Parts: sequence; C-alpha cells; structure tokens
Amino acid sequence: MTRTSLFRLAASLAIFAIAAGSSHAQTVIKLPKNKYTPKQDVELGREAAAEVRQQYPIIKEERIAVYLTKLGDRLVAAAPPELNESVYEYSFTPVNLKEINAFALPGGPMFVHRGMFDAAASEAEVAGVMAHELSHVLLRHGTANATKAQNPWLQLGQIAGVVGGAVVGGVAGSAIATGSQLGAGSLLLRYSREYEKQADLLGAQIMARAGYDPRALARMFETIEKESKSSGGNGPQWLSSHPDPGNRTEYITKEASLLTIAQAPDDREFQSIKTVFASLAPAKSTSDLAKARSNSDGESSERLGTPGQPVPSPSPEYRKVSGGGVFRATVPDNWTTLASNGAIKVVPRNGYGQLNGQTVFSHGVEFGLAKARSRDLREATSSWLKSVARNNPQLRPAGDQERVRISDRDGLSTPLVNPSALGGQERIGVYTTLLTDGNLFYFLTIVPENDAPSFDEAFRHVVESIELTDAR
Repeated sequence: MTRTSLFRLAASLAIFAIAAGSSHAQTVIKLPKNKYTPKQDVELGREAAAEVRQQYPIIKEERIAVYLTKLGDRLVAAAPPELNESVYEYSFTPVNLKEINAFALPGGPMFVHRGMFDAAASEAEVAGVMAHELSHVLLRHGTANATKAQNPWLQLGQIAGVVGGAVVGGVAGSAIATGSQLGAGSLLLRYSREYEKQADLLGAQIMARAGYDPRALARMFETIEKESKSSGGNGPQWLSSHPDPGNRTEYITKEASLLTIAQAPDDREFQSIKTVFASLAPAKSTSDLAKARSNSDGESSERLGTPGQPVPSPSPEYRKVSGGGVFRATVPDNWTTLASNGAIKVVPRNGYGQLNGQTVFSHGVEFGLAKARSRDLREATSSWLKSVARNNPQLRPAGDQERVRISDRDGLSTPLVNPSALGGQERIGVYTTLLTDGNLFYFLTIVPENDAPSFDEAFRHVVESIELTDAR
C-alpha cells in the first residue's frame, strides 16, 4: 500500500471515528407511536398545503423562493437517512406575514413567515427554526398526535374552520351530532412539550451536520420569547403552537457541545435576501388575513345561494374530493365542498345555508366518521343511527337495510325519510362500513322527494366512486 493510500485510509478512519463518536454522544431520539403510514403523512400534508397556499399571501419573488429552497434542501440533506422517507414531498414556501412564525405540515411542506427573516440576525437562526420544523416532519409528530387522539374524525386532516351543525329536515339537531368539534389545525400544528423538545434536539443535530452552530437556534428562541414579552404575550404566533418545554437554551447548548459541526456554508447571501424582503409590499398581519377570510366567507355564502330557491340539476361532469388518508370520491363539478371539523359536505347551489334562522342541508352528500361501538357492522350502524335519531326524532326507516359493497368492503345501505325544511318529505340514504381502525365510515345522500329523480344518478355515481384509503 502506498503512503498516499495509507494517508487516505487514515483520513477516512479519522472522519469515521469523529462521526461515530458524535453519533454516540448525541441524544438518541425515538419515533413516537404512529398507526399511519408515511404515505398518509404526505397525503395529509399535500391537502393542507393546498389550503394554505389558497389562503396565505405567498411570496412569488424568485430570489427569495430560490434562496429558501436552497436552504431547506441543505437541511434535508443533513437529516438522518433512517427518518427521511423517500415518499416525502418537501417544499419551502415564503409567506408575506409579519408575525415571527414558521410551520411544517406532515410529509414535507414548510411555510416560513417574512417576520422570521426580519427578526433573525443570521442565516443560522432561520436555519435553526427550519431544522426544528423539519424535525416535526421527520418524527411524524402530526400523525403521532392523530394516533393519540380519541376523536376518529381527526384522521381526515381537515384544517378548515367549523361550518356548524346543519339541520336535517328543519329539526333542531344535526345528522352528525356525534361529530367532532376539535379541529385538525391543532392536531397537525400544536405539539406537546415532549414533541417540542424532540424537535429542538433533532433540529440541533441537523444544524450541526449542515454546518450551522445549534446555539443559533437557542438565540432565535430567546428573540421569540423577548418579542412575546414585549407585546404582552400576544406576540409571535409560533409560541402558540410550539409550547416551551423549559430550559431551551440550556439543553440546546448542552446538545451543541456533544456535536461535531460540519464546515460552515457560505451565508453571505442572507443579508441581500433581507434587503429583497424589505423591497416587497408591506407584510400583512394574521389579523388582516382573518378579516379577509371573514369577508371571503360572506362571498362563499353568497355563492352557496339560499335554501328554498330552485336547485340546479347535478352536472354530468365530475371532480375529485378527498378526506386526508381516509377516502377519495368524485362529485358533480357544479357542487361546492364544505369541509368542517365534523364532516365533509358537497352541495349544489341553494342546497345548504340559512333559512328562517336555521342552517338547512336539503340537497347533497356528506362524508364522515363516527365512533363505532361494535366491530359488528350492523350493530355499529344501528347504534350510530340511534344517536342521530335522538337529534332528529322524526327520522324514519323508508325500507329494508341492504348489504352493499363500499370500496370492496362489506357495507350497509339504510334508506330513511324525514320532514324537509322546504316542505314535504326528504329522502336520506345512509351508507356505512367499518375502517381498519374500527371506526365507522359513513356516506349519506339527502334530497327532497320531489327532486329525487334528478339526483338519483349523481348519488349512484358518487357512492360507486368512493375509495377508502385508510391503511389495511
């Protein structure tokens, strides 16, 4: 063996020894229990990210977008390969909001507020927060929260606000009165102190491998804390969803002392990027966004129309809808989707809205989950329908319950009738099947008897298109 070969071998062994020593010394972080698959994380994140991009002021400036993506890619490359699933779909999107905030969704999408850049003194501080958020993705904390959650509806990953319980047939109550009132916004983005500490420590390790001193993350947390105190506790939005585990600076600094920091990256572009941010239109606040969304909700109500007015026939063209990692289906493309924390309704114009002080659901379909009280489908369906009937006392069977197939699974079809808020009777078709986790998936159709003939074909199409995508 030549001296050059010996030198290269010795250098390789030295690097290996440093890496092995660092790996041994650093805190070992274990994945929390999770009954979902990485692919389901991706599906949840993809849907949630689409909602965010519709509602948030995304920064389109190419220099900022390219810079943030390059920074994000550097951190992903430094992530532990055993946690970095090949199905993940990473994206790093700048948002023109003034609050100090950043968040990542399951499966990879990350959003960074302009306020984070404005508050940061160095690239390392921004990289630290991004490494923390990346750690939530790698440790799959969003779906780990769902695994711990008692409410099965949270599996659908809805981040929209509550639409409200709709009156079926004008009777006080809701067809799904047993539905959730908890939003998955908190499911996906609000973490326990245990998960926060995990993300801090793994984030520190990723920073070191990417060439950043993890102590910069501690400094950024101190900046966020100061901002919160100076604003009377109403400051950085980041703190509301990322509770402080306590002694953050202390344990991050300790972790940093156990790590070998790789060669530092060239961070000279950071200051010029801050200048580009300063040239943009003024950043909005989240309160501005909320006001705009409130106005948008009014416009949405206008688009929905008014119950009692003529309802157009279902379009012969169809579009896709889905609920997280649970189901997919196709619905008439002239119907509007209403995603709430308790169900997903898809309705035609004038088929849902306010009438005589009540929210009325007279035409359309609804997808949802209910807690099954039995592993026997017939018993589980009967128990759930009894709970529905308690809030809709005039609900009655309209024929025999039949066995059907729903997405290649055993299901039940239950025909019902109920007084309609529009006068006369309405037909309600309920389809149920059990999911692999034991919860009851239901799909219902609703239409006044007079309009039923023009809706039957659309209802048949929707139920035949249902594809259940929960892990089997």
